[in-house]
Amino acid sequence: MKKIDHTQRKNEHLDIIFRPPQTEPQVSTGFAEWRFQHCALPELDLDSIDLKCSLFGKILQAPLLISSMTGGVHRAHAINHHLAEAAQVLGISMGVGSQRVALENEANDGLNRSLRQIAPDILLFANLGAAQIRGERGFNYALRAVQMIEADALIIHLNPLQEALQQEGDRNWRHILYAIEQLVTKLGVPIIVKEVGSGLSLPVARQLAEAGVSMLDVAGAGGTSWAAIEAERASTPYHRALAMAFADWGIPTATALREIHEALPNMPLIASGGIRNGVDAAKAYCMGAQLVGQAAAVIHSAALSTDAVIEHFQLIIEQIKVACFCTGSADIAALRTAVLLPA
Repeated sequence: MKKIDHTQRKNEHLDIIFRPPQTEPQVSTGFAEWRFQHCALPELDLDSIDLKCSLFGKILQAPLLISSMTGGVHRAHAINHHLAEAAQVLGISMGVGSQRVALENEANDGLNRSLRQIAPDILLFANLGAAQIRGERGFNYALRAVQMIEADALIIHLNPLQEALQQEGDRNWRHILYAIEQLVTKLGVPIIVKEVGSGLSLPVARQLAEAGVSMLDVAGAGGTSWAAIEAERASTPYHRALAMAFADWGIPTATALREIHEALPNMPLIASGGIRNGVDAAKAYCMGAQLVGQAAAVIHSAALSTDAVIEHFQLIIEQIKVACFCTGSADIAALRTAVLLPA
């Protein structure tokens, strides 16, 4: 059996994300189907609007997450450092990309304690795929992933569709839930479970809540389609056709967010998957999100410089503040009670 080159695969993923796709998936996040009720008399000082929040014992200046996007390849070193520096300046949270390559190849390329040195105060999340936490070495992988970057929590990402479409993908997904339950009990840091772009359904969210996870990232459809990316990587027309049939697969981000929050109101949620701007973010808070994450939308800025990342998120933050102002919301808590109407 041919040895899988995980580093090459990560580099191919980055190549595809950086270049315009040949075909755009047609699925929508669902946020465009909702509009805020405009408040023409906000009785607020825009400059006094407060976006601060707390999570896992740390204060964030804004409820934003630089979502997981790169991990363990050489050119990701500068990207991760730009992201960490920006997160420290802005006081927002950051999740690293999959640490599988760093753990298996012992070439961390920036996924080490240098991130914590750059960003000593941020909320920092480690990241492993669900297939890597199964079996005897699963706990050791998880522990090393947390320790190598001094993370505050561990993200376990669920990507069954992507793995099914990769010729070299992990096809055995039995006993994943049990492995998650074991990490919740033994690891000693909060466990966050996220999808990677196809969305979390309510039945799965219930299973994860019962397993004791601390937070869920709905990571819905409408943003990056990993099926379309795997189609671009396909080595044969057969495998390209297999993947492209699923380019629009998944639960739209807004749908997943609303359904899970309505049924599990006490479960902290992250909204990611096609968040275009601060207005989308504001809608997500109103639908129940504690944090809003962006990944692909910021990766071009991350490849340039720390300043480019800071400018990107400063714009998002200002858009959220204007949304607060024009709904009469003095802070994020008030924004969550603003009126959303069908468009």
